[in-house]
Amino acid sequence: MVCICIAFPGFNFGRIGGGGGDGPFGGGQGYPGLFPEFYSFSCPQANGIVMSVLESVIAEEPRMAASLLRLHFHDCFVQGCDASVLLDDSEVFASEKNSGPNSNSIRGFEVIDEIKSKLEEACPETVSCADILALAARGSTVLSGGPNWELPLGRRDATQASLGDSNNNLPPPNSTIQNLITLFRQQGLDEVDLVSLSVM
Repeated sequence: MVCICIAFPGFNFGRIGGGGGDGPFGGGQGYPGLFPEFYSFSCPQANGIVMSVLESVIAEEPRMAASLLRLHFHDCFVQGCDASVLLDDSEVFASEKNSGPNSNSIRGFEVIDEIKSKLEEACPETVSCADILALAARGSTVLSGGPNWELPLGRRDATQASLGDSNNNLPPPNSTIQNLITLFRQQGLDEVDLVSLSVM
């Protein structure tokens, strides 16, 4: 699977958990170029398209909601929310999909591909893959009965992945609670976010 990604200004995690502050998972302060209305003129139906695909997918497989939130989380912990997790191996880098925490673990790529395909039909070369991941994470949370949040948009897509950062920045399965707290704090997240993202 290769997601064809388009570069756009800025990237930001948006709001994921219930806590946090001014870090990258906060409400968007300190991340110029990102704002909720980023696609208001270029692709006003973007969120509607994302939600339509998610409603169908999650109705058929409810666990996919957690998988899509986890996919976004695993993307954001490595180089920021830039869709680098979607990139396949190339001649110049190894895919993050092959890292210890991701191999045979993350899923939902086909859902992101379906969303991207429908967005390309409606608004060619407009919505970044990084924003698709963020919108899918929020939409999955909402459709599962979780909170909604204002999501700054306009993220830039990665042009390369980092297998090393994926191995180093993502929590390994044998992490201690203190190790998890430290890793999450490095991302601007608190213990509430840790619990929210760890139960997926």
